[in-house]
Amino acid sequence: MEIHEHLLDAVSMPKCIRVSDNLWALRFESMKLASCSVAVETLLQNGTINRRTTLVDSSSGIYAYALALTCHKHSLQCHIIASTTVDATLLLQLNALGASVEQVPPSTSLKYDQEFRVRRVHEYLANHENTYWMQQYHDRVHYEGYRRIGVLLEELIHAEFGLSSINLVSPIGSGASSAGMFQGLATNRTVVQLTGIQPFGSVSFGSEDIEDPDILVAGIGSAIPFNNIEYSIFTNIHWISAEVARQGSMQLLADTGIFGGLSSGAAYTVGNYIAANDSENLTLFLCPDMGYRYAPVLAETDASHKTQSNPLWISTLNQLTPQWCAMEWKGRGFNPASGVKSKDISVDG
Repeated sequence: MEIHEHLLDAVSMPKCIRVSDNLWALRFESMKLASCSVAVETLLQNGTINRRTTLVDSSSGIYAYALALTCHKHSLQCHIIASTTVDATLLLQLNALGASVEQVPPSTSLKYDQEFRVRRVHEYLANHENTYWMQQYHDRVHYEGYRRIGVLLEELIHAEFGLSSINLVSPIGSGASSAGMFQGLATNRTVVQLTGIQPFGSVSFGSEDIEDPDILVAGIGSAIPFNNIEYSIFTNIHWISAEVARQGSMQLLADTGIFGGLSSGAAYTVGNYIAANDSENLTLFLCPDMGYRYAPVLAETDASHKTQSNPLWISTLNQLTPQWCAMEWKGRGFNPASGVKSKDISVDG
């Protein structure tokens, strides 16, 4: 047993759980703690911020908690523009940790929610001195915490299996965790096949025209472009509906005891599929957060009813359709900021 000086140090590292012989879960209590804490420490060390700086960012939940807890450890001030999805339980924690919180008006539109939050960040920065925008969606300083975890994990996997190839399954939100983990795991002795997971309705990988009204609580995807997404590292992309993700969360709980959020349920669904079809290699799936904030919607989910057991493999983006699609991405580039709907992007690039 180890004595920690702050809660942040005790809970930022994930737990590795063996689900089956070739399927592991990397379960975080709150994933962005690892990323945010290292990012803030780096900014303090290089003089970008000081002890009087107020750190600012927008968040739908996980990053808000990470920033508040990190600032609590370092005695820094922070201001959070919170999504409508931030619930009373999280607000209680943020306020107790000393964060100032501004929650945007309720919305059923992910795009409106995100754009409003970013606009409020700019307004806050313009009206307050000695502030710093953390830019969790765009600043690659957020890679480093995940990269360090990936390095430790690669050493563990190599010692356990001596494997030269693994499948990494990562939900894609800001893009920092998938890229950082990939960088840490991919070494001279380990080849990583990276599978990313997106919801329908997200611009990040071209599914914005497919409506999924529950995307706002999914915790992955985006209605605005994120610079932290490194498209060149992805081997495959899976698009999962909120319904399939909810069923995955309940199945994850029933099978393993892990109570994960919707992105964890999506990762378990895809990880199970990959592990069943690649018995020779280890499949590792990320569980970004706990499922408590999703309890109301999960309570209404029938895990015994499978909406879809396997993905529909497609070759072009114009074939996207709920509930679950997959595509060989092969590291192709993509520009969601172009405003041009590249529906004809195919497996041939």
